[in-house]
Amino acid sequence: MRETILLFHFTDKDRRNKLMRALLPLRMKVKEILPEDYGKQMGYLAGLKEFTTQEEKDFAKQLQTEGQPHMEDISAQNPSQEFPGEMMVMAGLGGGRIDQVLRAVRKSGISVPYKAVLTAANQTWNAWELFAEIKKEHETMSGKDML
Repeated sequence: MRETILLFHFTDKDRRNKLMRALLPLRMKVKEILPEDYGKQMGYLAGLKEFTTQEEKDFAKQLQTEGQPHMEDISAQNPSQEFPGEMMVMAGLGGGRIDQVLRAVRKSGISVPYKAVLTAANQTWNAWELFAEIKKEHETMSGKDML
């Protein structure tokens, strides 16, 4: 798999462009994910070969069968309510490359509080599920959930 950075909910063009420029020297694929794709599996969005369009459809059908709302329906209603912050997901990177990405982001002066690495555990999640987990972890680490 090619090293890929997925960007979610970067609505400020200047911030997004500044981040893209910071990542450019690392020669990684940077892919901005549109809100209409937030319901797709992270592995599919990252370009993992084992994720196909059919698997994506089966996953969406499974969500509907279990009585959960289809994520694309949620995004059509109000994406900002369901996804209130910027998120960056790193896929196919080793530890040293992750450190390079984090240094480049820090050096750019842009703060991206919600960052994740694509793993076997989260590659079948969609953007909302991953964001919710990262947000929960972020709040736990900052002590906000202890109040």
